[in-house]
Amino acid sequence: MSRKQTKHPGRRLLTLLLAVVVGYSALAFGTATHRTTMTPGLALDLEGGTQIILTPTTTDGSEITDENVNEAIEVIRQRVDASGVSEAQISRQGGQNIVVSLPGAPSPETLELVRTSAVLYFRPVIRIIRGSAAALAQVRNQIAAQAASAAASAPATAPEATTAPAAEPPADQAAEGAQGSEGAQGSEGSEGAAEQATQAAEGAPEGAAPTPAPTAPASVTPEEVATSMADINGDGAIGSDPLPATSQDNSSDSWITEQLLYDAYMTDCRAPDNLTGQAQDPSVAVISCAKDGSGSTYILGPADIAGTDIANANAGLETTDQGTTTNNWVVSLEFDKEGTAAFAEVSKRLLAYRDKAAAAGTSQNGVQSTDSQKAQFAIVLDGLTIMASGFNPSVSGPITDGRVQITGGFTQAQAKTLANQLSFGSLPLTFTVQSEQQISATLGTEQLRNGLIAGLVGFLLIIVYLLWQYRGLAVVAVASLIAAAVTTYLVIALLSWSMGYRLSLAGVAGLIISIGITMDSFIIYFERVRDEVRHGRTLVAAVDEGWTHARRTIIVSDAVNLVAAVVLYFLAVGGVQGFAFTLGVTTVVDLAVIILFTHPMMVQILRIRFFGQGHRLSGLDPEHLGARSLAAYGRGRQAAADAVVGSLARRKARAAERAEDADADAEPEPPGSTGPADADAVGAATSGKDGEGK
Repeated sequence: MSRKQTKHPGRRLLTLLLAVVVGYSALAFGTATHRTTMTPGLALDLEGGTQIILTPTTTDGSEITDENVNEAIEVIRQRVDASGVSEAQISRQGGQNIVVSLPGAPSPETLELVRTSAVLYFRPVIRIIRGSAAALAQVRNQIAAQAASAAASAPATAPEATTAPAAEPPADQAAEGAQGSEGAQGSEGSEGAAEQATQAAEGAPEGAAPTPAPTAPASVTPEEVATSMADINGDGAIGSDPLPATSQDNSSDSWITEQLLYDAYMTDCRAPDNLTGQAQDPSVAVISCAKDGSGSTYILGPADIAGTDIANANAGLETTDQGTTTNNWVVSLEFDKEGTAAFAEVSKRLLAYRDKAAAAGTSQNGVQSTDSQKAQFAIVLDGLTIMASGFNPSVSGPITDGRVQITGGFTQAQAKTLANQLSFGSLPLTFTVQSEQQISATLGTEQLRNGLIAGLVGFLLIIVYLLWQYRGLAVVAVASLIAAAVTTYLVIALLSWSMGYRLSLAGVAGLIISIGITMDSFIIYFERVRDEVRHGRTLVAAVDEGWTHARRTIIVSDAVNLVAAVVLYFLAVGGVQGFAFTLGVTTVVDLAVIILFTHPMMVQILRIRFFGQGHRLSGLDPEHLGARSLAAYGRGRQAAADAVVGSLARRKARAAERAEDADADAEPEPPGSTGPADADAVGAATSGKDGEGK
């Protein structure tokens, strides 16, 4: 009986065709928009890339153990994988050095993830300095010079007209160049210098001759600015004693000194040398620059929470309290048990500072108060502050469940980068980059070409075998192989675009093995069809019934291959992982091709007379299939067979009859049977038989 798939084999063929067309159209669109290329990316052994050699050191000076190095390698591998780079090679060299080889041209973000030691801490903010002493000194000197120039050029009879304009522009420049509470103090000193110059112009007697232009005021140095800002007690000297305690926690002023304030003002956080990051002691107050290069300098207290206390960090779209999803990207953070308890205390303290600052209000010139600054906590990665933030006004109580949502106007890329830094940001070691260089392909295009030639030779040999063994059915097998090759190439190219997959020589070996996987499926299917024909089924019924039984075997076989590929992928590293990945991909593709292409094609070709009536070159002829009944080939073939078989039967019957007659003539006559009557009877019988024979 015909089945549904026998009636509509074209639907499955059309489904596969549409999927392939849509996939290649998407790939062409990505190529046109310069998001990808029509060819998949190549791995380190075929294309080359960047090699970084890292030398590890412990933060406390202790001995480096194998466990430390192995853990560092694992964290680096997680970072690289999370950045979308595949087929990276990370290994040990010389016992302790770590060699990281990245294929192709990795992004600066990926290289930064590898280079940085990535010791991550959550620290409380004690002070925020928006401009360095050098910047403040430059602004002050510009203000003083402009004020002196304005005073010198002002007419003696109209001093009022020049007083205000001389001081206003420098004040604007001071607000732009040096923000913050300390910057405000610096601008006040500069404005004082401007007022003195103006008063000197006003004090000139009326009608007197113009006085000579005053000499330029003495310029202030960054050291003088830093000293004036850091001299809290006003004694004119920078001391190293702790400041008076303001609380009994890590946000207290007792953690900092005048010397630390002086050093913070002398630190230029726009200079590239100060943005490379370094290891810092988590038990003391430190100076940290903003990682984004904005120039902000943070004085941070001892670490409250270490990066190892983070259980999970993910980037995603913000979900409001009402359950609706916005278009704002956020980072959702979850602490482990120790981190949850520590963050509950931190949130309680920071909320208290926030409420205290809100009750006191802001200063007259809009500068953040000390309490407002202390209401923030900083996320510090390798000594650089990747972000500093407080709590939203909607947060009214301590966070005790360990779940935090970080907002900040992130883009998708920024949110994912921050999530990666939080997830894989804690290494047991710090690193020194010994070398970073471009490396050539270890195998190169010649080996790739040789591998592809080997695959092509194997493909041609399989075609020859199919033509010899299955004759016309080789068309279906070869078409299945071509469909599998086209689909596999599309999948590999799309994976290279979407997840950064790169094809290695081991992956090419996996692709070549897929030829055998596809042929195994076809042979299982065809041999099952042959068995059904031998059992007396028609070709149409044999194809459907054979597919029902062969499908189970094919699915089980592909499932075994897929499980082996998955296990190998998770247990292996490097090139072996690439082989396992392509083996898994080609196994899934084989299953799709046998269902959506091979079986529908078998059903379809039976409608062609060459195959449906069992031509001797079709691969479906009776002799090749071992059919017991020719009824499997339709009425036309059965009628011809009946004619041939009937003539042969008649010829055999005649031969048997002649043999019987010859035996009868050779027998001796019995006694008393020689009379004329007997002779006449025999003659009559003979003539009658001959008459029937005529």
